[in-house]
Amino acid sequence: MEKFTHLEALLFAAVLENCVDQLSILGYIMRVPAEGRADISHTDRQEKQENAATQELDIKHQELVSRRQGSGETVTSKSPNSTELRQQLQKSGDLESPHHLFKRTMKHRVMSADNLRKVQADRQYVSDVITSTMIKMQESGTFNNLPEANEREKEKKSKLHDVLIREEEGKKEIKSLQQQLQDVKKETEMELQERDNIIAFLSDQLQEMKAKTDMESSYVKKNTELQVQQTQKKCSNAEKDLGKETAKLRSRTDEEIRVHVEIENFLRQQQMKVEEKLEYWMDKYEKDTEAKDQELNALKESKASNLETLQRLARECQMFEDVIISDRVEKEAARRQLEQDALELKSLLKLQAWWRGTMVRRNLGRYRDLKETLEKQLPKEKGKGKKDKYKIKKKKR
Repeated sequence: MEKFTHLEALLFAAVLENCVDQLSILGYIMRVPAEGRADISHTDRQEKQENAATQELDIKHQELVSRRQGSGETVTSKSPNSTELRQQLQKSGDLESPHHLFKRTMKHRVMSADNLRKVQADRQYVSDVITSTMIKMQESGTFNNLPEANEREKEKKSKLHDVLIREEEGKKEIKSLQQQLQDVKKETEMELQERDNIIAFLSDQLQEMKAKTDMESSYVKKNTELQVQQTQKKCSNAEKDLGKETAKLRSRTDEEIRVHVEIENFLRQQQMKVEEKLEYWMDKYEKDTEAKDQELNALKESKASNLETLQRLARECQMFEDVIISDRVEKEAARRQLEQDALELKSLLKLQAWWRGTMVRRNLGRYRDLKETLEKQLPKEKGKGKKDKYKIKKKKR
């Protein structure tokens, strides 16, 4: 939104101030109840202050107009912002003529006190809006609070409409709840009637139960009296028995006390004997321990001497073992040597026999002539063999 010039702002402020004056005059004309007079006095003080401010603004306005006329400028030129401001004022109903306001005040004379209060509140609201618009116009050259006030009024109207809708819905709900309440009342009346019938039935049963309880109480009373008498007899008999038992127990306690004293004396005598025996055994223990200590010392000395002899014998035994081991080693070496010699001799004999056999088989050395003699003897032996075979065959046939 564009800002007005200072001169335009002063002009619009003068117009708005005129509207405020007319509204204040309207407030004086209308009759207000006693409850709203405090608000009117407050508005009067504000109007006096505003009148003083408007007089100063009129003086400044006249000076500016004279200056602009001297410079040849037109004062009545209108800007787009001024037309927009006039449209907003017309929408809010702030630019009403004095004649129209007078007619409205004449009509409101016949209104009720509530309507007068409402009209006074609306007038006060319009006056406050115009005053704030005038101050804003003088300070910054804009009228932003005027459309904001219109928006607030629209919101209030919408809220009022919502309240009316909710009120209608509430009335409908109230009607439905009233209907439900009547239904509940009918149901409760029926339930109360049924409960009255039940109470009458229960009262009859209560009377019957009272009669029964009276009879039972008399019977129980007699029964309890008889039981009390029986228990008293039992208690008296039990007291007699307990008296006899107490007498027996007293005699037993006297006897036990006497026995206890005798046992105590006997135990004291036994204790003295045991103490004497203890002294005897303590002396004997000391003597025996001394004798055993002496024996132990003698045994320790003999043990030391025996240990020395044992060590000496152990050394001798070790020496003998070394000699025996060395002798065994020598004997084992000699035995192994004999076995080795026998094995070598046996192998030599086998080798000689093998060599002789090879010489005989191959006719080597001195066995060469033996081969020739054998070759001569073989044909003769073959002929003899054939003749013998022929003779054997004939015999078989």
